[in-house]
Amino acid sequence: MSTELKPIKEGKVREVYDIGDAIVMYATDRISAFDVILKNKIVDKGAILTGMSKFWFNYTKDILPNHMLSTDLADLPEFFQKEEFKGHVMKVKKLEMLPVECIVRGYITGSGWASYQENGTVCGIKLPKGLKESDKLPEPIYTPSTKADLGDHDENISFEQSIDHLEKYYPGKGKEYAEKLRDYTIALYKKCAEYALSRGIIIADTKFEFGLNEDGEIILGDEMLTPDSSRFWPKEGYEPGHGQPSFDKQFVRDWLKANPDSDYLLPQDVIDKTIAKYKEAYELLTGESFKN
Repeated sequence: MSTELKPIKEGKVREVYDIGDAIVMYATDRISAFDVILKNKIVDKGAILTGMSKFWFNYTKDILPNHMLSTDLADLPEFFQKEEFKGHVMKVKKLEMLPVECIVRGYITGSGWASYQENGTVCGIKLPKGLKESDKLPEPIYTPSTKADLGDHDENISFEQSIDHLEKYYPGKGKEYAEKLRDYTIALYKKCAEYALSRGIIIADTKFEFGLNEDGEIILGDEMLTPDSSRFWPKEGYEPGHGQPSFDKQFVRDWLKANPDSDYLLPQDVIDKTIAKYKEAYELLTGESFKN
């Protein structure tokens, strides 16, 4: 009989288990929008997210190490030897996560576009005049935010504020960590966005999370470049001047906005279209057909 394990942390979509010498991240098939967990499950979504993170972690280890140890159930305790975990779990190193969400924007969209229309800036960064919605930015911009607890909203901060924020937690290290986070974030984004473009996907923006290992080195953690943490647009048909169709939850968000009385219950066709989009993104990026 396997020992029952309880998650030490439950997010909207993922659960985290402590197995002593490592952590297990379980990507469920839950889906959230507007900070609410929807009533439907999106079958295979968690496995697609895990497979994508695995692909990107392998692709970027020349830039910096990451926390991935294994996605093989055989490497996990007996509790995880169940069908529901197959393809959905990743064994990762224990890290002390840094209290900053590292957001990078290569295109102007979403809240960034709204802010630019108001005052020509995104998160306090002055941008060139005359940009249109969904335009590619001259250079990717780094717009960090503080991590909020479940149910609260993250708060955008400037790079300077990120130095002060990190300094509070790591006296004497704030500037060094803030600069490293910014530089790693931009380097990761540039490498991956260029690759994705060659595969027909525009990565408009994304967020990374980093932590410290036992030697105090900065390591890439969390998930990486999935449709849950990024905006993916199809390269085909891309044209600035309006919003773009996307490979992520936009489909779900649009339907919920149009159906305010839905009580967060999606119709089957919206679920089917959503999972088809996730699979398409996975297959375009990895060059492999999705099998779980």
